[in-house]
Amino acid sequence: MAEIIGVVEQLWRYPVKSTGGERLDSVEVDDRGLAGDRLYAVRDGAGKLGSGKNTRRFRRMDGLLRLSSRLGHRLDRPELLDPLGRPVADPTAFLRAYLQRPDVALAREDAVSHFDQLPVSVLTTATLDWVREAVPSAVVDERRFRPNVLLRTPPGTPPFVEDTWFGREGRGGTGVRLAFVRASERCAMTAAAQPGLPHAPEILKAVVHAHDGRLDALAEVAAPGRLCVGDALSLG
Repeated sequence: MAEIIGVVEQLWRYPVKSTGGERLDSVEVDDRGLAGDRLYAVRDGAGKLGSGKNTRRFRRMDGLLRLSSRLGHRLDRPELLDPLGRPVADPTAFLRAYLQRPDVALAREDAVSHFDQLPVSVLTTATLDWVREAVPSAVVDERRFRPNVLLRTPPGTPPFVEDTWFGREGRGGTGVRLAFVRASERCAMTAAAQPGLPHAPEILKAVVHAHDGRLDALAEVAAPGRLCVGDALSLG
């Protein structure tokens, strides 16, 4: 018998990588992940993607998290919103002025994936509540951890329960199957300021101390389908 591990409480998509996302009532899940998630990114002249860190693929671009993006029902062009939540008419021109980088442009994913690690992040309310208790001085919100799915877990569920899912499949919605692989390795973006959330480095410190900086369950899409808020998710 399948074990129900929780109910989908929130769904999030981030059309432009490293910006704030849009909260959805339902979404198609395809082989790549949630339809339109991280489909676009800010790309510089060297081909690196705007992020909160510097790596071989990414370039740190402070300020992106103060912006947000949305797709609505269209996947062909994202809408970029400024720090006050106002739509930007020309995203590339705005980004060049806002970031003070003349070589950046809003780019659609091509041969280089926009995902940091794996395409779908699932976070439980049990783990999120633990963070709130561990760091009572900070403003803790699911947006700091950028999940695709926030899962409401039953009372008494222990924090970091996501670790027990690795190697198994989550099933929910209309045909969706998620193959859980590992947890995200958290970086400075967890602590970064964004609209309504001040800079809070103590959050990342608590997660590093308690759980080696890992938090959530990352998954690959084993079967596409549709997810809706209120859907039960079970382990197969």
